Amino acid sequence: MKYDLFHYFERDIGPFRNLSKLSIEQASQISNQIRAEGRSFASQRNDDYLTIRRDLERQAREQFISKGGKPRNSFPHYMTLESCRWLESWFNNPGLISIDWNEFSKDSISFTYGDLFPTMRYPDGKPYRKQVYNKDEIIEIIQEFGLPQEWNINGNNGPERYIEVQIWDEEIIKRYL
Repeated sequence: MKYDLFHYFERDIGPFRNLSKLSIEQASQISNQIRAEGRSFASQRNDDYLTIRRDLERQAREQFISKGGKPRNSFPHYMTLESCRWLESWFNNPGLISIDWNEFSKDSISFTYGDLFPTMRYPDGKPYRKQVYNKDEIIEIIQEFGLPQEWNINGNNGPERYIEVQIWDEEIIKRYL
């Protein structure tokens, strides 16, 4: 099976920047600056975003470990499974990196069917809610439900706009920094 993983980022800042790797004070300062500038999608995040994000990342990491994952990082970097043009609208000067998913070992990446936030929090009872998948499992989910970026282009059918990939090992992405 071959898929490509995509990372969207603000070109002026660079790829694979991660608020979760910073102290809560540093991350809050940057988050507040982004909100004050009001120029990007991230500026719409509220004050408790960082607390919720870290809790969801902890939950995702725990689920991934329970499925045999071996995360080397406490917090993931994010990509999407296949492209999602909608994400380019999040950035003023969007950049894009694409990496073949076969470059990542199966014990270093996990997936959520949709962005981690709505996937882990949206209360509609869909079978892929509150679930983290490994490589083998996400293939089965795609076979059953398809790629969200193909059936939910306008976001009218729920919060799923893409399959999110959580990268738990920086070895591969270091080449792109």
